[in-house]
Amino acid sequence: MDIAFVSNVVYPDVTGGAEKRIYEIARRLAADGHRVTQYSRHYWDGPEEIERDGIQYRAIAPGMELYTDDRRSITEALGFGVRTAPALRKAFTEHDIVHASVFPYFPVLGAALSRGLSGKNAAPLVTTWHEVWLDYWEEYLGRLAPFGKLAERLTARVGQHPIAISDLTARRLDDIGVPRDETRIVPNGIDVDEITAISPVSEGYDVLYAGRLISEKNVHVAIEAFARAARNDTDIRFGIIGDGPERARLEQLADKMMCRDRIDFLGFLSEYDDVLAHMHAADVFCSPSEREGFGITYLEALATGCTVVAADHPRSAAAEVIGDAGLAVQPTVDSVSQALSRTLSGGAVPANPEARAARFDWDNIASQTLSVYQSVLGGHGIAPQSAEIQPETAPLSD
Repeated sequence: MDIAFVSNVVYPDVTGGAEKRIYEIARRLAADGHRVTQYSRHYWDGPEEIERDGIQYRAIAPGMELYTDDRRSITEALGFGVRTAPALRKAFTEHDIVHASVFPYFPVLGAALSRGLSGKNAAPLVTTWHEVWLDYWEEYLGRLAPFGKLAERLTARVGQHPIAISDLTARRLDDIGVPRDETRIVPNGIDVDEITAISPVSEGYDVLYAGRLISEKNVHVAIEAFARAARNDTDIRFGIIGDGPERARLEQLADKMMCRDRIDFLGFLSEYDDVLAHMHAADVFCSPSEREGFGITYLEALATGCTVVAADHPRSAAAEVIGDAGLAVQPTVDSVSQALSRTLSGGAVPANPEARAARFDWDNIASQTLSVYQSVLGGHGIAPQSAEIQPETAPLSD
């Protein structure tokens, strides 16, 4: 099969969840004998067309900063989207499948326009939806929110074969016009062998958080919950990995806690293996985030044997991801502190988190993605859902 991926960013030149997903799937498909090409911005060194890890990379735009004042650059997204329209017209006749990553939206709109201009034999357009923001646009863009909502809804309405990374995202897609039964679910993945091969740090933490320090991650809830749990367990320690605009406020909050000497802010760790080493040494991974389109860190923590405490929230797929291998609770100080206390005392430890994580190995995800392509090309409708990606929840009752 001849497969083309479309994304403004390319891994490992730009590191992030969406671009890593493309890379992990693409290199496995290439290793299995499929021809794989990615169209993107020119972030790598060397000519505009290169081959790496069996993947052909074609630059259709120069490299450009992705963020402006801690927000994704609209100029960058719009500029790349405009370039996709002429650049991809030939791609829809060269390849069997053209697969575009959704967010930003403009490249998908450009790809859809290219396909419309490519004739009746144009390849199908497959899309991967990582999140659907709906009303979150109001928080993110303020008075400009209507433009974000419009772009999201327009993208949902173009001719495509959508993949969602979670049932949460599929249901939210249904809210903006894509019927639930038209969306395949192929979750994000992890490299289980890579994660399990990492050795733990010599002095780890009982409770660990890793991620951006932003408001919707609810790190303040984790800090206050830890402080309550620490009243009854004077030896436990909490490590917070990450950085972000909330760091100063969170450090001020921690300073007010009686257990401040047992809460460490480790900042951003540049080496991925260092984060995994801390996960291997921790007992509990606590991230009561209210907005998670998926949550790769939950899977990474499960793969290292951590008990995961996450939020059961309408805007989070955490409960779906961790299933019965972790604890999904209300994102309140009371609920999270109870979960921490019960887990650290051995009273609420889910069985075999590593087995849950293994179901999301990238080899399985690449195979599921290929099955979607085969279904689309065969015209047999929606591929059956794999048992590996059915949502399972295990909320902790209060």
